[in-house]
Amino acid sequence: MPVSAFRPQAWPLGVFLSAAVGFGAATLPSLLAYNLSPSPTYLNQALAFALWAMFALFTAPQRPGRGPWALWAAMAVLAAAALWSWGPGALPASLALSALATLFAAAVLVGAGAGARARPDAERLFVAFAWAWVVCGTLNIAIALVQVFAPSWADGAWLAASSVPGRAVGNLRQPNHLSSLLLWHCIAVLALLELGRLRRAWAAVLLALGVFAVVLTASRTGLVSVLLLAAWGLLDRRLSRAARLLLVAAPIAYALSWVGMAQWAELTQATFGGAQRLAEADVGGSRVAIWRDTLTLIAQQPWAGVGFGEFNLAWTLTPLPQRPVAFFDHTHNLPLQLAVELGLPLAAGVMGLLLWALWCSARAAWATPGGLGVAQRCALLMVLMIGLHSLLEYPLWYSYFLLPAAWAWGFALQADGRAAASQAALPSNTAPAAPPRPTDQAVPVYRPLVVAAAVVLAGAVFSVADYLRVASIFSSQLSQAPLAQRVASGQNSVFFAHHADYAAVTAGLPVADPARAFDRVVHYLLDARLMMAWAQSLAARGQTEAASHIAERLREFRKPDAEEFFAVCDAAAPASAASAASAPPAATLPRPFQCAPPAQVPNWRSFVRPGL
Repeated sequence: MPVSAFRPQAWPLGVFLSAAVGFGAATLPSLLAYNLSPSPTYLNQALAFALWAMFALFTAPQRPGRGPWALWAAMAVLAAAALWSWGPGALPASLALSALATLFAAAVLVGAGAGARARPDAERLFVAFAWAWVVCGTLNIAIALVQVFAPSWADGAWLAASSVPGRAVGNLRQPNHLSSLLLWHCIAVLALLELGRLRRAWAAVLLALGVFAVVLTASRTGLVSVLLLAAWGLLDRRLSRAARLLLVAAPIAYALSWVGMAQWAELTQATFGGAQRLAEADVGGSRVAIWRDTLTLIAQQPWAGVGFGEFNLAWTLTPLPQRPVAFFDHTHNLPLQLAVELGLPLAAGVMGLLLWALWCSARAAWATPGGLGVAQRCALLMVLMIGLHSLLEYPLWYSYFLLPAAWAWGFALQADGRAAASQAALPSNTAPAAPPRPTDQAVPVYRPLVVAAAVVLAGAVFSVADYLRVASIFSSQLSQAPLAQRVASGQNSVFFAHHADYAAVTAGLPVADPARAFDRVVHYLLDARLMMAWAQSLAARGQTEAASHIAERLREFRKPDAEEFFAVCDAAAPASAASAASAPPAATLPRPFQCAPPAQVPNWRSFVRPGL
């Protein structure tokens, strides 16, 4: 891309370093294709924790003021809920500490965003932030093109191979995640156009490529988000005419790209993932089913909820004959997730705080004139975009979405100050005047934020070392020690001990206390292997009613890998009344526990132990 296509301005060293770290924070987590079991995305997330903490450090934020108070209050409520679910409740320490550390990092990035907005050179910092997402989007567009048009190039190490032919998934291996990254790219392109850092022709090209790549993901969430871009263009009259035209044209570009891909697939006999999505008989059925089940759980426990982090356990152990066959650990809807885990009163309070923060950021963004107003409105659109995604998925459970969204929200929340006054007379689509040079002046740094960001950075480094203790269980290349020794080491992990417990109970390793072997692991994600092992362990200790209940819940999932577990029921059933009459006395023995429902359906809470 020729340099003449852009309108660069000289950046002071501090802003340049912030831009460099921002490029890394936005791009590297989404580009990392390498992963280590048991989590396919943890290395990406650890990289995001470390790099966004460094971004907060390099932006040297000022005192954020009271602007983000509603966001911080919402996070404090969630932290209190996690502590309550851990202390008096049964949530394991590893899961509670992971949640608390993530909330702390998000709170730091909110403060860093607000503190960056309070700086005299706030607009330049946002330009660096926007360029980072343009670079991120451009690189992910290239990955999407390879995955769809040249899938043989994807080696799995540097470029992830798509698990769905004809559909782009990015190196994060999730089409909806790639779609959200691309839409942030589109918003950043419009921000740079409005701030005079990108020419119209290149803005049009980059936006069109971003929309085309969203088509390649075949993400329904992406389609809805493209419509949000058009709504922004229609409603925001402070944007330039060129920017509004580009935004309004986004759905047209989407439709043309879809038709073009369908024609290409027909002519070349290739696969277009979008056409396959349209042909699916159960479009959105599993998501609707999990929402229906969530409403059932809310109706059963409306006031206090099932407890922070306990949705999967409560949902799996509650009789729900029409449940979807996938194992869900999230409701795929943020308000429902809060309602089912926290209870309706507390969830309403958290949602009220989030909506108030959204309203305050919109009011601050629209009240700010000039380039800073453009920057704040674009930051707000990034928050709205990921918020829309959170109504259909759970992107905010991933640090590479949560932390930049937190920074952008903090930036949008900060009320206008002296930094914007000098630019009030400038049109929104022109570059600000050069001198005075605010970055040549001493900018007071808010030390508590800097210290907090350093803590997040140190925690990210520690978490990787902590994760490797567990990853060595699943990969002998990381450790040559015997499996039992690796599992024992992993069970002492601060953040990931539950993964080590999973390996212990599903591999049949000897455990010191069989009665407590499942106490931690069942709170993470119950799957077929874990449910079978848990039921067999309970039956071996004489708790056949509890074992039968777990088996009945497993039967509702209709999993092929559980067929052998239930095959004993077919073998135990007499072929006919005549064969039953002639059977030896042994045939009258009680049937295996997985072959009959329990006499009484226990409450799911009877399966958990407090104080883990």
